[in-house]
Amino acid sequence: MKVEVKIDPNLSRPNIVIRAPAATPEVLALAERLRREEASASFTAFRESEAVLIPLGDILRFFADGKGVSCQTEKGTFAVRQRLYELEEEFAGTRFVRVSNSEIVNLDRVTALDLSLTGTIRMTLAGGAATAYASRRYVKKIKEAVGL
Repeated sequence: MKVEVKIDPNLSRPNIVIRAPAATPEVLALAERLRREEASASFTAFRESEAVLIPLGDILRFFADGKGVSCQTEKGTFAVRQRLYELEEEFAGTRFVRVSNSEIVNLDRVTALDLSLTGTIRMTLAGGAATAYASRRYVKKIKEAVGL
């Protein structure tokens, strides 16, 4: 196996690409190990004046909440200091996908998709803690991300 590291100061986060002649069990295991590593990373959110580290894998969604942005987990809702467009850029290429102008959802925490609504998708998130609706503009992007 050939390993190559290229430094690009224009990137805000590491971008890992695996190129292989076939999807062998070893290649798939490596990709899964990298996904688990990413999921174990944490995100800083705030509850009152306290900063809280939340594992990325625990986050259900980010959503616009009045004048700010909030982060929802099964354990509660936390304030976030970034704007949704900044979060969208930060999580580009991950399983966090913009589903409407006011919401970004962690696709790994989606437990059900209701496609019966015309032109939209209703997503049930882990634990039944929340439901997200994809606006028409994002339906195609979401279907591609989940493989529909």
